[in-house]
Amino acid sequence: MAETARYALRYAAGSDVGRRREQNEDSAYASSRLLAVADGMGGHGHGEVASSVAIAALAALDDTLPERGPEGIDLVAAVEAAVKKANMRLREMTGRDPSLKGMGTTLTAMLWDGTRFALAHVGDSRAYLLRGNVLYQITQDHTLVQSLVDEGRITPEEAAVHARRSMLLRALESSGNVEPDLSLREAKVGDRYLLCSDGLTCVVGPQQLYEAMVGIRDLKELVQRLIDMANEAGGPDNITCVVADVVQVDDPSEIDDTTEIRINVGASSEYSHHID
Repeated sequence: MAETARYALRYAAGSDVGRRREQNEDSAYASSRLLAVADGMGGHGHGEVASSVAIAALAALDDTLPERGPEGIDLVAAVEAAVKKANMRLREMTGRDPSLKGMGTTLTAMLWDGTRFALAHVGDSRAYLLRGNVLYQITQDHTLVQSLVDEGRITPEEAAVHARRSMLLRALESSGNVEPDLSLREAKVGDRYLLCSDGLTCVVGPQQLYEAMVGIRDLKELVQRLIDMANEAGGPDNITCVVADVVQVDDPSEIDDTTEIRINVGASSEYSHHID
């Protein structure tokens, strides 16, 4: 009996400090089961800690969940629990060290089981889906200006240049409880996903993102091009991107090392001593 075809992820990730910041407070992670981006905030090194804690909590899912495609796993519940674990860890760290008060991070993560993604999102990092030659933004910014757009008080064009466009209404913080947006999404062969910090989207518009996502086949090359585009536009913030393609694999031997490696970039790759 022929083996049933299966899906796999091919992915790449990269992070850059940008042109105007001294430190990189972004973190990201990519594996055959998980894609995640976190944009830390808090200053004085605290943003690096917050984003690293968030990524570590999510990355732990790679070792604590059963293999891909298991029966009965609630993907949404699993990713939600990991987000809440990160939130609790931030509170615990602040309790031990009051100087960390005020640190926080955005978090956008997708947990994969072979055919579906559970999407968790808080803040203004974003997830995009390229499907059928159309680019969709599949997260909504938790920002003041987005709320004003939703209420019809300003236009998206006005939001893009608003003086308070970076003001977050919701984030993963060291005080309070997090309420991420959660959803379950069916994947299709040919889907291409982009998770990114606002260091990309604050200066690179949807049309430019679309052209790069459609026009560049190689994922590592795509990540580098997106980072370059943000820097060419001034690079006002840290820039972090994770990209992934959903592919069909008919022969299990085709799932090589490029679909199994774990990638950790940005602050979380440099500040692991903060999250032990």
